[in-house]
Amino acid sequence: MAAGRNCGCRSAGAAAGHALAACPRRLRRGAYGFPLGELQAICRTWAEEFDWTAAERAIAATPQFTAAIDGYRIHFVHVRSARPRARALLLTHGWPGSFLEFLPLLPLLDDFDLVVPSLPGFGFSSIPQALGCNTFAIAEVWAQLMTALGYERFGVQGGDIGASVSTILAWKHPERVLGIHLNYLPGSYRPRIRAGERLSAEEEAFFAAQVRWAEAHGGYEHVQSTEPQTLGYGLNDSPAGLAAWILQRFRDWSDGAGPLRDCFPLDDLLANVSLYWLTGTIASSCRLYRECAGAPLALGAGERIAPPMAFARFPQEISSPPRAWVERGYNVTRWTEMPHGGHFAALEAPELLAADIRASY
Repeated sequence: MAAGRNCGCRSAGAAAGHALAACPRRLRRGAYGFPLGELQAICRTWAEEFDWTAAERAIAATPQFTAAIDGYRIHFVHVRSARPRARALLLTHGWPGSFLEFLPLLPLLDDFDLVVPSLPGFGFSSIPQALGCNTFAIAEVWAQLMTALGYERFGVQGGDIGASVSTILAWKHPERVLGIHLNYLPGSYRPRIRAGERLSAEEEAFFAAQVRWAEAHGGYEHVQSTEPQTLGYGLNDSPAGLAAWILQRFRDWSDGAGPLRDCFPLDDLLANVSLYWLTGTIASSCRLYRECAGAPLALGAGERIAPPMAFARFPQEISSPPRAWVERGYNVTRWTEMPHGGHFAALEAPELLAADIRASY
């Protein structure tokens, strides 16, 4: 795969140290964001040890293609199962991830024909040149992609933004979707509540927890939903800044209290950051938050998401909905309380996620 930029990681460690060397000790310990010492160590590894060429070889060993659909160039992985008449499964990533986070799942889901596209404005897919590329538009592009590949019916799976795209596909194309598997509930999901109907105590507690989380940790979402272009200038210009912005989410949303290395293979994290850096797609990926802000996943009166839905609830996910709230809009047929794991389940707990996906179809 050709890269769009020269690798900036050579200056990353120095940049991290120079920018924050005079910061208060409390900030250097991480009370105000990503810990300086940990970021410096990661940037040194990125600059001195990480082998992007080896990552490229691993990527190139996976069957990949591009398709022109509705003005987008969509990059996607397509792995056909050796099993005759295998069912198709469409896996959609989120932010700040990429198609790379699903690579550990591929050998664990060899009973399926797997399609793993890159969202528009992410990785090797083209950057949208017009407004309106929200999750509803992406779901329609995915439906066309699956038709072009010869799959009239297929399963869908996703977390984060991928959960929204998967939900919309199941909502708008129920005749095509065999089932939907999610490991995250879309943040804008709102079922129709009848006038005068009260939420349960468990549902009320869930909403209160969402408000607390947004106040404490939702700054990234607010700026990406309002001023993604301004944010992109800085992140696209600084490898250390880009690494900190992306990796803080992996650090904060994982099932671990220690360094990132304890939760994820560092080479996998650096390959993901490198993909953003080399393709120059951090601004376009953040822009999807702005596009989606005006297109919430709100069900109207009498509307439900009809295909059978399986939900894998990981204990350290950034939101933990009660089943009753999910069942208001989805046809829940399987609910799994996972023993460990967080937001990036495909990387952090691939065996657990793959086993639950297999059991759901």
